[in-house]
Amino acid sequence: MKMNGAQAILECLREQGVDTIFGYPGGVVLKLYDEILNQGDIRHILVTHEQNAAHAADGYARATGKVGVCLATSGPGATNLVTGIATAFADSIPILAITGQVSTNLLGRDSFQETDILDISMPITKMNYKVKDARKLVDTVRQAFEIAMSGRRGPVLIDIPQDIFFAEVDYKPPIIEEKFPSKPDADFIICAAEAVEEIARAERPAAIVGGGAISAGASKEIIQFIEKFNLPVVQTLMGLGAVPYSHPQNLGFAGMHGKKAANNTIAAADLVIAIGSRFGDRQTGNVSKYTQSKKFIHIDIDPAEIDKNIAGSLGLAGDMKVILKLLMRHEAIPARQDWWRQIENWREEFDYDYQVNRLTVPWAIHQVAKKTAGKNYAYATDVGQHQMWGALHSHIEEPRTWLTSGGLGTMGFGLPAAMGAQIAFGKNRRVICVTGDGGIKMTGNEYYTIARLKLPVISLIVNNTSLGMIRQLQKVNFNERYIACEFDYQMDFVGYAQSFGIKAEAVSTQEEFSDALTEALEDTENPRVIVLNVWRSFVEPMIKSNANINEFVEGLGYNK
Repeated sequence: MKMNGAQAILECLREQGVDTIFGYPGGVVLKLYDEILNQGDIRHILVTHEQNAAHAADGYARATGKVGVCLATSGPGATNLVTGIATAFADSIPILAITGQVSTNLLGRDSFQETDILDISMPITKMNYKVKDARKLVDTVRQAFEIAMSGRRGPVLIDIPQDIFFAEVDYKPPIIEEKFPSKPDADFIICAAEAVEEIARAERPAAIVGGGAISAGASKEIIQFIEKFNLPVVQTLMGLGAVPYSHPQNLGFAGMHGKKAANNTIAAADLVIAIGSRFGDRQTGNVSKYTQSKKFIHIDIDPAEIDKNIAGSLGLAGDMKVILKLLMRHEAIPARQDWWRQIENWREEFDYDYQVNRLTVPWAIHQVAKKTAGKNYAYATDVGQHQMWGALHSHIEEPRTWLTSGGLGTMGFGLPAAMGAQIAFGKNRRVICVTGDGGIKMTGNEYYTIARLKLPVISLIVNNTSLGMIRQLQKVNFNERYIACEFDYQMDFVGYAQSFGIKAEAVSTQEEFSDALTEALEDTENPRVIVLNVWRSFVEPMIKSNANINEFVEGLGYNK
């Protein structure tokens, strides 16, 4: 079937089940935009900035498990995608970035808006392509989807010169080949048996679940695994939702700002089973202290992660569901009553006290959790103190309902990611975005798109007139020498949201917040913004610099 390159690209996207593209036009991609106009089943979402297109595609991918697609023109259009692509790469999120490029006869001549996006994006993509031959276009797009979704998932970029969009392409529908799941070999089965023996010998085992569990869709198998072997389980920032918050064996968020009961459990464990977690530095603290007097079993899709951050692990690399089912072939292990008694003591000792007489972010997020319990909501966060408070105090019950930038820590991620997720969920689930007064200044322009499309995103803007996490680090590590972290010039966030046509209000007390939240939750058809004017305070817990994960900074408290 003969067609032009732009039509062939859309046919390939259609093959892959793509229903949404997030993008911003420019001269060299207008042929593709013209063909988007000619068809009706793939929706184009015009954003206000290309970075937000990448974050929205990322949010869409996290919410659905499918490849999110973003589109930009050459030069600054392509380079503006970079932060969003890097964010997806750090968190292993599958997105496809399509960028336009100058025509093939102009390549290498410093033509208008010519940029070598391949070299720029090489370290932050699983693969990138420049299509110089129209005959290779269809195969390249198909390969891009396969690479984005295979193994450890991640972003792929295709750079397409302008003339390729116009060139004649011979498009043929794909040949669907039946794929059979691979069976573990004998050596792998032996390793699995060794892992179960280690679990049986351990007196104080514990499991850590990371973002790889969400990507693998392995929540059911993980729950069966921890129940069969009586394991306490904690989650990394990226792993929240893999095990329901309400599960009795779930101790919650662990790491630099993790719950004390969760961190104490990992610190005291003699065996740690990591499931889809890469042992990042925010998870481990001082590695030598973290690894002291304990063994590790590491389950991950990516063999390169085994022994990368934690040496000497018993590694099981491959399909997580297959590995967990293999482990569960073995006999269950009796409950370790002394170990669980100690864990329950920690839970009781460090239970958070929400009984305060002022509006605080932990209290507010706790109220959100209570009012949305058992209902279809998802949470997107920006990066900073509010992100940690969200991880500590939200009640995440399902996979793909907690969307946050983990590995790269990208300020500005929250709002466009919430937008992408809300488009993915439609009316089936509502997104609550928790952001800060710093992050919203970066990408708050996307309120324009949210308002234009009447997306019912609820935004909680934490206005503590500061870059709170920077201020916290300056307090702890730089003797309270505060610089470049406080916003003395006030911004009218309510007026800002209202300028886009979004109903917004500012709250300063618990009663005001409770009323505003109730009203926002009841308005299911429109976006809403609630600005929390709160005191400057600090996230607790926080582990000390270069310390073990159960060595906490004391006396942070409130600071006006």
